[in-house]
Amino acid sequence: MQEEEIINYTELADGRIIEIFKQATIELPDAERLFSHVLNAQHIWAQRISGMKPLYGVWDVHPKEHFESLSADNFKLIRAVLKESALDKIISYSNSRGDQYENRIDEILFHLFNHSTYHRGQVVTLLKKEGFTPPVTDYIMLKRDHLL
Repeated sequence: MQEEEIINYTELADGRIIEIFKQATIELPDAERLFSHVLNAQHIWAQRISGMKPLYGVWDVHPKEHFESLSADNFKLIRAVLKESALDKIISYSNSRGDQYENRIDEILFHLFNHSTYHRGQVVTLLKKEGFTPPVTDYIMLKRDHLL
């Protein structure tokens, strides 16, 4: 699987969750907090790879009305990073506690996309509890439907 495929998948799956938030007429604070975390983590990792300081903290909560633009900004930056850097490039960064680490870009991206998938599943569980029908976000189903 190419990097662009997993980026496209994650962007599409996230977008389907964002659509539920856009349609929601009730408050969903737990789901909004968790999906904010997904967006923040994507932002933070893309910024780390770029050598820039993140604008958001890991658990900052964003209004659901901002989810779409935050996601678009994240994926624009992730794609720019991939154009500028080799996947085996080692990135030095510090975590939210200030601890220093080094990882290759491909390792960071694997974590970023896996993290997004993990928490999307949790968000879907919260949305189901509130009566929403979860969107299809399974990779293979999106692939079969020629959406990827």
